[in-house]
Amino acid sequence: MWAVHRPPAQPNQPPNRSSRRNPPTPPFNAPAARRLRAGLNMGPEHVAYGMRSSYGLPYVTEDLVIAWERELAAPSNHELTALAGVLWCSPGELLGRPRTLREHRIARGLAPEDVARVVGHDVPAYLRMEENDDWQGTDRQSAALADALALTLPDFITVTGRETKLADLLRSAVTTRWQAYVRPIGRMVPLDRRLLEVSLQELHQVYQGQMTATLSWGGGNGEAGAAGREFMDRIVERFWTTVQGNGA
Repeated sequence: MWAVHRPPAQPNQPPNRSSRRNPPTPPFNAPAARRLRAGLNMGPEHVAYGMRSSYGLPYVTEDLVIAWERELAAPSNHELTALAGVLWCSPGELLGRPRTLREHRIARGLAPEDVARVVGHDVPAYLRMEENDDWQGTDRQSAALADALALTLPDFITVTGRETKLADLLRSAVTTRWQAYVRPIGRMVPLDRRLLEVSLQELHQVYQGQMTATLSWGGGNGEAGAAGREFMDRIVERFWTTVQGNGA
């Protein structure tokens, strides 16, 4: 899932703000916003009025609400919270799948102060981690973060910045001897050892089988290379799917 950023020059929007005061917007789920509004028998003009009168956002108009719903723009964090209030839902119901630390926090409806207190960081330090997308915490703090944000194991790996290293290890595992990577991957991903072994072996076999089949079909090195790149680009996603299929 990727964040949808607001175009810099949409009508009826407030003046440009600095990046420090206007952090990246969360991944907005426009179809969910339309569905929730329709379920309340509200028009875009009613949503805009509610955001102006109840949440102090005088620049929000019917046109801006329509732009959000058509994915021509995306609400900021503050606007998303106000929109959720008008639509009688949680901010998380208006989000796509969160990927960053900030997006997970917003999806849970938590303030930065709430998370900082739970994990034992001061607020400025925690906000810097959000801004830089760089979690820094002990094992205890990481466990507290996972609990506070209700993170799944894949989300935890992504949020704590370990996904790139995991991808590198998985690529090596499927192209060489997968057995050599059980321990280093196990240190990063707390899974049952047997489950991890079975999953890495299966991933290795699928990759090797796909490459062999591509060559035997006469695809040549170019087609085999394209197939290999596609597999490697999605290696982490394939890993989690394999783990789940094996009983995680």
